[in-house]
Amino acid sequence: MLTSYNKDKVIYSGTGRRKTSVARVRLVPGEGKLVINGLPGESYLQFSPNYLRISCAPINILGLNKEYDIYVKAEGGGLTGQADAIRLGLARALCNVNPENRIMLKSEGLLKRDARIKERKKYGLRKARKAPQYSKR
Repeated sequence: MLTSYNKDKVIYSGTGRRKTSVARVRLVPGEGKLVINGLPGESYLQFSPNYLRISCAPINILGLNKEYDIYVKAEGGGLTGQADAIRLGLARALCNVNPENRIMLKSEGLLKRDARIKERKKYGLRKARKAPQYSKR
């Protein structure tokens, strides 16, 4: 979704979700920095190369690394869920930049929402499926 104009700069946005995490991603033309919740992306993701690779996968696949600054507001869940939510939000924002990006992102499977969430606890059980120990006598 085209959000707004900021001093002749167009801002593109996308929302990503995973488990209980929500990431609101804004793309601004710039030099390629990643800012998550006001912190540098590397610092926020604890310098984990895996989380950084997951989060920036859509922009790396399209080869737009140094063309946009990425500003993210992430909340809920843990780092894994947030990294996956950032990936989906970034992919959706890139589809707003240029509709032709959608073809490449869709073929890579980056526009799919991972719907797996924690199963609810059922009554009579200790957790969602764990039953109390059975005693015959």
